[in-house]
Order: sequence, then structure tokens, then C-alpha cells
Amino acid sequence: MSIVTVQLGQCGNQIGFEVFDALLRDSHSFQGLCSKRENEAYQTSCKERFFSEEESGVPIARAVLVDMEPKVINQTLSKAAQSGRWKYGQHACFCQKQGSGNNWAYGYSVHGPRHEESIMNLIQKEVEKCDSFSGFFIIMSMAGGTGSGLGAFVTQNLQDQYPNSLKMNQIIWPYGTGEVIVQNYNSVLTLSHLYRSSDALLVHENDAVHKICAKLMNIKQISFSDINQVLAHQLGSVFQPTYSAESSFHYRRNPLGDLMEHLVPHPEFKMLSVRNIPHMSEDSLAYSTFTWAGLLKHLRQMLISNAKMEEGIDWQVRPPLSGLPPLGKMSLSKDLHFNTSIANLVILRGKDVQSADVEGFKDPALYTSWLEPVHAFNVWKTQRAFSKYEKSAVLVSNSQFLVKPLDMIVKKAWNMFASKAYIHQYTKCGIEEEDFLDSFTLLEQVIASYCNL
Repeated sequence: MSIVTVQLGQCGNQIGFEVFDALLRDSHSFQGLCSKRENEAYQTSCKERFFSEEESGVPIARAVLVDMEPKVINQTLSKAAQSGRWKYGQHACFCQKQGSGNNWAYGYSVHGPRHEESIMNLIQKEVEKCDSFSGFFIIMSMAGGTGSGLGAFVTQNLQDQYPNSLKMNQIIWPYGTGEVIVQNYNSVLTLSHLYRSSDALLVHENDAVHKICAKLMNIKQISFSDINQVLAHQLGSVFQPTYSAESSFHYRRNPLGDLMEHLVPHPEFKMLSVRNIPHMSEDSLAYSTFTWAGLLKHLRQMLISNAKMEEGIDWQVRPPLSGLPPLGKMSLSKDLHFNTSIANLVILRGKDVQSADVEGFKDPALYTSWLEPVHAFNVWKTQRAFSKYEKSAVLVSNSQFLVKPLDMIVKKAWNMFASKAYIHQYTKCGIEEEDFLDSFTLLEQVIASYCNL
């Protein structure tokens, strides 16, 4: 089944390019460690999901590109065409000459309604090209104006026009130190609106990805392109094909549907994180060997200690013993040492994958009391290696990982709101103080729900 990607704003378009490029590069690499027939089935499955074929034989990304300034879209189109591997559709873009000035309200209340028809028509055309349509993958940031404001508006429209199709929003969490003075307002408004209209929010924190680039990839001067390539690697390792069941060698037909079914058992909890292992530079890779036991031991500890990468994991954190009151569950003021999960999905790719033992992830102490591990944990596998790694593992998790960053953003935004800072920029575009209050209330509820797991 096919997925239509909607790339919004500068961040969404730059990441979208890297994701499509990573998918195609991986599906055509010859290091797949599997038979020719299996490799061909893998390629076909990848293409069906994310690309449509053109007569010339060059795959075309199933994507719609939207930005309020032409520069990034033009760069993205030409980079895809230059790759020679794939390209974007000729009429799959919408751009204007005037940006949103980092103002969420401008993207949502001005650009959104003004360009609604043009954008929704482009998306409809893309959906109509799919033989069987699974849903939307929407890539956007939270800090700026176009990605966040227009992204929230478009997601809401998709919910109205395609109520039975799945919508997953991949959102980029801004740096804590901040690039934009009103980023906390923009983030609060984005998250609260997406919580109402999206089925799942796949969150990547800029700070965490930056650390991966610095510490694991050994990149000295980190650019947005470096960060986006790490993101694309993580997303590719989630979305590339895997077998549909333990014994069968058929690839999953509906990855988006399967992800939602396994990871979002309740509409109150729809925040997902991605952690993957290993992550390293080409130079280090030549001197490294991996075992499934070692990779999975690290991945499990990354989950329960809420570490974003395999370096600097806190090995002291242990699951609470059943029967004893768990530490830190009572309130936010107590440090949330142990990261309780609602649901986890582990995706394993590579050599001897059938021998990997995932029993450690089935421990009931890892999960909330209202879901049995048999429902809360799933594993997907394929012998086809991903990217340059002989063995790799990914964890997609619905857990308390975002409680602290979310609480921080809500607090910072509330402090500004209490002194009415910059509010006039939003009210003049039609966003009332009441809308802010609704957003704060909704997110406080989300934080409380995750805290009480």
C-alpha cells in the first residue's frame, strides 16, 4: 500500500528529500546480505510504498512539496533530479513569494485558508495515483511559521477530507536554546492542534540528533544537512520493508496501519520516539562487529533510562519491582528516572536475524499496568540489511520520553503568555487568547496522562 508524503516548510522539504534519497539508496545497495530474489522483492515493496514509476523508468516520489518561499523547494527539486536515482513529480509543488515570518498564526490563519484549495488539489491528485492508499506522512517543524502553522492547518483539512486514512506527523522539536523567540508559542499551538487531527506524532528532538552527529558520527562542524541525514536514516530504518510474520517471507503491505495498530492503543497517547543502534561513522564501522545480544541489551537500557543514543547510557536505572510503589511516578517534580512505556516496536534488520532474542522487551515492568506485554510489544524482522550496517535495530516507542521537554516548552510559553509578550502578533492574524488557553489545557492533560502511566 502506498504512502503520500506531504513536506511542509523549509525543514519539512529538506528532510523529505533526505528520506526519499535514503530509501532509494538503501533499496539499490548491493550490500543487502540476502539473495537476489529477496533483494528484488524488497526493492519492489519499497517502491510501491513511496514511489510511482514514470515511462522513463525513473521513480517519482509520492510527495507534495509546500512552502511559502520558493528557494528551498527549487533547491530540493534540483537535488532530487541531479541524484539520477529518483525525482519529484513535475506538478507536485506549491510555493509563494512571501513566508510566514516565524508566526504560527500567519501560517494557520492567513496562508492556510488562502491557499487551501490549491494545496488540497495537489494532494488529491497524488492520492488518486495510488492503487491502494494507506495514508499520509506529514513532515514539518514546530518552531517556525509555515511548517508549524500551515502544517497544522493542512493536517486538519486531511482529517476532514480523508477521515478514514491514517495521518502520521513527523515533527522536529526545536533546540532548547532556541532559534526563534516565539518558538514555544508556535510549538504549543502546533502540538495541541495536531493532537486533535493526527493519528500519531513521531517526534525528533534537534538536540538529541545534534548529539548523535557530534558524539557518534564524529562530525566536527554540524550542518542541517548532517542532522537531516541522521533523521532520514532513522525514518528509513522504520519504513523500509520487513516480513509480515515470523515465518513468512512476504513483506508487510501496510506499514503505516501496522505501526498505528501496534503503537497507538489509545487516542490520549500518540507521541512516538525513534531510537536506533548502531550509529557510527564509516571509519569506525570498519573496526566494529555487532552481536544481536549486545545491540538489544543496549537498546533496552536506552528505552528504560530514556537515553537517545548508545553513548552515555545510565545503566543504574532499573525497572520498578512489581508490588513496590515505583519511583518518580507521582509527580513531575520527582525525577522521572524510569521511562514507562505504553507500547514498543523493535525492528531488526540483518544477518542471522532469526536468532535475535527480544525477551527482555516483554518484561511487564516496562509497561503501564493496563496493557499486557503481549499487546504492548511487537517485533518486525528482515534478513535484508539496512544501509551500511550488517546488523541494526530500531525501537519505535510510545513512552514517557517527552514528558520533560513538553513540560518545559509549556512552562516557557506560559511565562511569556502571562506577561502578554508577542501576543499581538498572533491576535492580529485571528488567533485569540482563548485559543492559547485551549492549547495549554490540552497539553497539560497530555502531560498528566503520560505522568500517570
